[in-house]
Amino acid sequence: MRAGKAIIVAAVAALLTACGPPQVQQTGPAVDERTGTLRVWLFDEANRAPKQATVDEAVARFEREHPGVEVDVQYIAVETRSERFTGAFNDPASAPDVAEVGNTDLAGYVAAGGLADVTEKLPQWPESADLSPSALDTARVEGKVFGVPWYTGVRALYYRTDVFDELGLQPPRTTAELLATAQRIRSERPDLYGIATGGKYHYALMPFIWAAGGDLARQEGQRWVSTIDSPEAQRGIETYAEMITSGACPPEQCSDMTGSQSVQAFASGKAAMTIGGDFNRKAVDAGVAGKYGVVPLPGDAIGSTAPAFAGGNLLSVLKSSQRATLAREFVQLLAGKEYQRKMYGAMGNLPTFIDVQGEVAEHDPAAAPFVMTLRGGTHFVPATEAWSKIDAQGVLPTMVQQVVRGTPVSEASAQAAAQMDAAFEGR
Repeated sequence: MRAGKAIIVAAVAALLTACGPPQVQQTGPAVDERTGTLRVWLFDEANRAPKQATVDEAVARFEREHPGVEVDVQYIAVETRSERFTGAFNDPASAPDVAEVGNTDLAGYVAAGGLADVTEKLPQWPESADLSPSALDTARVEGKVFGVPWYTGVRALYYRTDVFDELGLQPPRTTAELLATAQRIRSERPDLYGIATGGKYHYALMPFIWAAGGDLARQEGQRWVSTIDSPEAQRGIETYAEMITSGACPPEQCSDMTGSQSVQAFASGKAAMTIGGDFNRKAVDAGVAGKYGVVPLPGDAIGSTAPAFAGGNLLSVLKSSQRATLAREFVQLLAGKEYQRKMYGAMGNLPTFIDVQGEVAEHDPAAAPFVMTLRGGTHFVPATEAWSKIDAQGVLPTMVQQVVRGTPVSEASAQAAAQMDAAFEGR
């Protein structure tokens, strides 16, 4: 899911955690109707028109190819989806057949018993063979697939080409060079942040942990255990925090800065670099068009790419659907290659098929760094409903802020690990 929605995501599953998983049918309905109304929930957008035009085209085609079927698409507010999905899981009669689902919401919805397992059905769809493995991993919970990745989103390094030219700089090739470059810019251009990144920007933090060889957690059988306090993870945390503690991004401004604020600082001309998503391009263009470039966020070694967090949304079939076959067929159309191409044209959403990603990179140079980032490898948060509780508690941002304020990395990461383990254990 997009980082800008992280707080909303946390609230969704926090509610589910607090109330307990809704009691729903644990097996799908016996009927599988092939006519009637197919209900679809999609997320609303600030500018819905481009998305709706593409969806309407797909709906018209589906209805032509399926006589006797009417597709009823409802656009639901992201901010209220917690209540909508909780209600749907408790009352199957009010549930849609197909729904757009944020990939960080998925584990909580699966735990609630609301989504259909499509693991065995997916290989019957020929196009599924070309889905990016990293995108498909975001649709898995305990090895089973509960949706088709509709689009993905990753972050890369935005940098001001005019500033780099002025100072004779090249895009950094390693995390160490990134830190040194940010410090030099701040020193030579004190009117700018060397890099805009924040203590509350955990989607920017994660690649540093992964690039250093660390991880957020590991799975031991059915149990998750935090690894945020491992030596490798601590090294990544320290490198990230040093961009703030060194003053490259001044602590008084950056300690509390979020991801959206970091990107806005770059777009408004206050920073020479930031870590932003493909989905931030329009905002950046509105501020510094023609003055920036994008490269994959570097890893620890020259030539490596820091693994990015694989955001994005899925299309899932509800377990309660009485039109499961129709629902899967509609998902295969709307999430298929043709309409992923159209959605990229309409919304700029990165496709989840490897071959379509290649087409996008070839025809749109601005998308190429993000496709390169995808191909460099992505990681994901632990696929457990407990992650939403961890996110809601702000465990990772709090850890970074503690380090920025002087707490040793070992101590701050140990506290974070203890909080994560408590959430994993249901405490």
